[in-house]
Amino acid sequence: QVQLVESGGGLVQAGESLRLSCVASGNIHASNYMGWHRQVPGKQRDLVAGMTTGGNTRYADSVKGRFAISRDNAKNTVYLQMNSLKPEDTAVYYCTYYSAGMDYWGKGTLVTVSS
Repeated sequence: QVQLVESGGGLVQAGESLRLSCVASGNIHASNYMGWHRQVPGKQRDLVAGMTTGGNTRYADSVKGRFAISRDNAKNTVYLQMNSLKPEDTAVYYCTYYSAGMDYWGKGTLVTVSS
């Protein structure tokens, strides 16, 4: 089992920044993928960004150039630096961990961007 705890959400104005953090604990594999998805009510959960332990990254087109994912493998922590936030970035952000055919999700942290 793997447990994920997110932090860093909140209310900001358009153009401002936030940094989300997610700490993984439990049966952590040395090679894994961690990332962020987001979801608004009534819509599917979409990928925001992801990163492997080796440093390979992927981003949703809508956040490229504004968001940056990073991780500290020694701390089993992944970060999402969100800059130039827009009202359409408002969502619940979920941390995810994947390894050895298993995926786990955090409970989510709410990000609200006011115009």
